[in-house]
Amino acid sequence: MTAKAINNAQEHQWHNLPEDKISYILATDLEKGLDETEIPQRLREYGANELTAKEGKPIWLKFILQFNQPLLIILVCAGAIKALLGEWINASVIWGVTTTNAIISFTQESQAESAIAALASAVRTEATVIRSGKKLKITSQELVPGDLVLLTSGDKVPADLRLIKTRDLQIDESALTGESVAVEKDTEEETLPPETPLAERLNMAYAGGFVTFGQGSGIVVATGNKTETGKISQLIEQRVDLTTPLTRKFNQFSQNWLYFVLFAATMTFAIGLG
Repeated sequence: MTAKAINNAQEHQWHNLPEDKISYILATDLEKGLDETEIPQRLREYGANELTAKEGKPIWLKFILQFNQPLLIILVCAGAIKALLGEWINASVIWGVTTTNAIISFTQESQAESAIAALASAVRTEATVIRSGKKLKITSQELVPGDLVLLTSGDKVPADLRLIKTRDLQIDESALTGESVAVEKDTEEETLPPETPLAERLNMAYAGGFVTFGQGSGIVVATGNKTETGKISQLIEQRVDLTTPLTRKFNQFSQNWLYFVLFAATMTFAIGLG
């Protein structure tokens, strides 16, 4: 499969496609699975089935960057001036406020990174697959789109799967959907409407889910960052800042005020030298 075909394959609404169409798109056999000779090529093209994240910054640098805000810079400078004038109580109060703010921001960022690590560990497991008609036990990182995966009670779902067969299959997807009880999967209705919410896609199983009862089998349709769990991980990592008009104006005011303070300090210093 070419890189273009791979990208197109992973953009399908799998719950809306019949089994024979899925078999055709992913070039796989619904009974025998992929041919073992296909695996190395697909691993090169799709990559390992694991969540990848950007390389993290050193802890000390992440903490210092919490002060990289115009208002905090002004406060830190004000505290330094108070300290130079011998007003240590005022300086301590100012520095205490800025440090507390930095600690809170640093803690929130660390929690986001911990959430990403937890998501990564949620999809790391062993998987039972059928390749060239033979049952094999492999690590989840070795899975590729098109693999035929067998599920049984006690298994973790190792990747996003389009279920082919189920027998009393129930999967706990609470980490992904928020549902408090396990969802009973069903493949009797071969296709579901495109707009079906993720929590109601009974012919799908998603990476990180836990099989609480029954058995089933499914075709891998997405791995790594392309899975629904991977998409959540990417959103957490991006940390999109949804600022309001008020906060944007406040940030602009703080920046302008910083420039004014620096200008006034420079002029005062120059006049003093004169």
